Amino acid sequence: MTASPPRDTIPASSLTGLTYLVVGGSSGIGRALSRRLGARGARVVATGRDAERLGRLEPMEGVEFRVLADAAEFDAVDTLVRDLASEEDGRLAGVVNCAGSILLRPAHLTSVSDLEETLRQNLVTAFSVVRAAGRHLDDGGSTVLFSTAAVRMGLAAHEAVAAAKGGVEGLVRSAAATYAPRRLRFNAVAPGLVDTPLAARIVGNEAGRKASLSLHALGRLGSPEDPAAMAEFLLDPAHDWITGQVIGVDGGLGSVRSRGG
Repeated sequence: MTASPPRDTIPASSLTGLTYLVVGGSSGIGRALSRRLGARGARVVATGRDAERLGRLEPMEGVEFRVLADAAEFDAVDTLVRDLASEEDGRLAGVVNCAGSILLRPAHLTSVSDLEETLRQNLVTAFSVVRAAGRHLDDGGSTVLFSTAAVRMGLAAHEAVAAAKGGVEGLVRSAAATYAPRRLRFNAVAPGLVDTPLAARIVGNEAGRKASLSLHALGRLGSPEDPAAMAEFLLDPAHDWITGQVIGVDGGLGSVRSRGG
């Protein structure tokens, strides 16, 4: 029997002719994902809220940036997805929601406005993307959302974001059931702590970084490439028998405790 070649020698299939929308694709995980998809020949439309900032970003192969002021606005997201789905320049094969926020505050110190904003940035944006995908995607399209390992593993001061992302996980499973007859797939990636601008205030000092590292059995924080690679996998039409799943890419945070942890 011939042994399988090493993983890094197996070429990825081309995504030429396919279009992907990455909401929140201008930084962090979204930017890493956009770059990965573009490098495989896909046309990628990546959104951000700040037109001036988008104009300063370094160009990436196959990626165009568009302004989407508020990913929680149903009509704005619906219009963008509808327009992309109707274009002849590549089939709209997938939509991703990378928009989100992190609020670290215990429940008794969380205001109504804190909670509403956390739900808006994490759960409402996800629902907005699912709604638009359900209205306009066809022919086996894939939608990927982002949760967090904090849903599975109780972490102090994560009440608001865990509640919001817990809603995202329920949304994924329900949407997967609803749209399966149309061969639309819905999955989520649940990262641990990823070293992005969003997490800078958590790991931006030595004490915070050390405490965060101790929670991850593999002994390092995630890079944006880690969850981006899983999202890329779930978007690839070659993996079209996966739906309704929440996949942890978390350095063991959600399920493993090492001896040194």
